[in-house]
Amino acid sequence: MAARRRYLVTYDIRHAKRLRRVHKTMKAYGDPLQYSVFLCDLSAMERLAMTDELSGHMTLDTDSVVIVDLGATDLTRFEFIGTRNLEPPPEPGATIV
Repeated sequence: MAARRRYLVTYDIRHAKRLRRVHKTMKAYGDPLQYSVFLCDLSAMERLAMTDELSGHMTLDTDSVVIVDLGATDLTRFEFIGTRNLEPPPEPGATIV
């Protein structure tokens, strides 16, 4: 099983159409903390796929995405005050549908 790492991803997209595409892409990879801030638990391949997909939706000379590696997913790095508004992260391993 591939090791998963936790990432904090935030973005500043300057055009509404690109912003919607980036937001939709990020919802496929993580949980929103705020509209343009996501918490993602990703394998190395998922991270690569995410960055590739995001850059395809961006204008690289005006838009920006910041990806912060928070380390292994088993470490607690966040404390929430008030509502968390997040689903618990998925358990590692295969999901059978």
